[in-house]
Amino acid sequence: MKLPIGIQTFEEIINEDYVYVDKTEHIHRVVTSGKYFFLSRPRRFGKSLLLSTMKAMYLGQKELFKGLWIADHWDWEQRYPVLHFRFSSIGFHTLGLAKAISSMLKEAAAELGIELTKEVYDQQFRELIEKASQFGKVVILIDEYDKPIIDFLEDLEQAKENRKVLKNFYSVLKDSDPYIKLLFITGVSRFAKTSIFSDLNNVTNLMLHPLASTLLGITQQELDQLFSSLITKLAVEQKIERGDLISRIKEWYNGYSWDGKQRVYNPFSLLSFFLSGKFSNFWFGTGTPTFLVKLMRKNKQYRIENLTVPNSALDSYDLEHLNPTAILFQTGYLTIKEELSFDIYKLDYPNYEVKVSLEEHLLNAFTYDTYQTGKIKALQIAEAFKAGDIDGVIQIINATFATIPNQLWQKENEAFYHALIHLTFSLVGVFIQSEINSATGRLDAKVETGTAIYVLEFKLDQSADAALQQIRDRNYFQAYIDSSKEKVGIGINFSTDLKTVEDYKVQGF
Repeated sequence: MKLPIGIQTFEEIINEDYVYVDKTEHIHRVVTSGKYFFLSRPRRFGKSLLLSTMKAMYLGQKELFKGLWIADHWDWEQRYPVLHFRFSSIGFHTLGLAKAISSMLKEAAAELGIELTKEVYDQQFRELIEKASQFGKVVILIDEYDKPIIDFLEDLEQAKENRKVLKNFYSVLKDSDPYIKLLFITGVSRFAKTSIFSDLNNVTNLMLHPLASTLLGITQQELDQLFSSLITKLAVEQKIERGDLISRIKEWYNGYSWDGKQRVYNPFSLLSFFLSGKFSNFWFGTGTPTFLVKLMRKNKQYRIENLTVPNSALDSYDLEHLNPTAILFQTGYLTIKEELSFDIYKLDYPNYEVKVSLEEHLLNAFTYDTYQTGKIKALQIAEAFKAGDIDGVIQIINATFATIPNQLWQKENEAFYHALIHLTFSLVGVFIQSEINSATGRLDAKVETGTAIYVLEFKLDQSADAALQQIRDRNYFQAYIDSSKEKVGIGINFSTDLKTVEDYKVQGF
């Protein structure tokens, strides 16, 4: 079985006999329901392949669709001129966006045998559409429309300038309606409607639309149908029960949802796992979100599980007022877990891969650790707990806090303190059972090894005795009373003046 990792061209996938998840019925359902569409999905989710498939359909390349659903449900005799634009590869970083768009339009015109006489990019676009329509109504496919903006989120002035250029570009489409058969735009983020698509008030936003809930991504049913033999082979090779392997694959890579009901796998991560046979961070590693991590650190946002938000917080955001929650959702670090009521949603990490990877980057960011050692420290803490080495645990905690620059620690000590405790022990859970919730109150940290259960309570500028007393008063071990494992409470007092653990005490329960 050939896996099409990173291949974004439908024709290549079919001709080179790569496995293809048939989404043509979904595509047909969308394109026959309207004329103008916008779809935002995280990177590496198949947006480019989606547009490539549409292009082949409207060009009438029937031979590519043999055996697929659409083969018997499409008029292959009717062909349309297709303008397919990929903003990720037009060279706007070096040429500037206006010149890059002009060059892109001239290349598209040359492919259709059209000569453009206008000199300004928006007028060239209008001219191209009108002249292309002599071959039939025009299909316009625009991939990664937002790339010229999101690449400059740390350079606000350039991002705003690129937004202005894009607004002029898209303003052409409204008056070109008589010449257009279909407009389909994809991107990662949806910026405020008034800023770019202000003249396109008839575009159907598919972000949360039922038509697009499983248009991209791989459903459990599709996984079972197409990859069953591969899963069986991996289970045998790794000497693991097939059902257990499926459960782990689901925990790591499934969970994305745009309606709170239907869930899909990240296709890039899933296929990468099948190729390597190893559970690892694939999707996150293709693009470290440095801007996003910096924004979360600036806003002291590190605990993002179980967020409750209205639809308006997900739909779009403004460059001038960046909303971290909207960015986290649109870029794929948060997903819809359920719709609580009309247009009110609960958000959480989609899966284990995203949670672990983002928290690792956040821990390194909050500690200003340029060597990216957060995950290593979490592993060391886990190993110390397994060995019952509490002194070792304290030493590693101190080493984690020690990386914070003194001036930042004095300015924002409490915020950094809480962030580091949460993120460190959440990552400890990668290597050992660890959680921080209890029926009797929120624990600072709980770690369970094969032989012992540890409950840790942290105090800031108080005392280790006070921390232990809270463990006793709130009866944190009540939930584990039937366990035969050793039960150990650890009270830790952290000094903001010393920027270290000042004292700690250990007591059996």
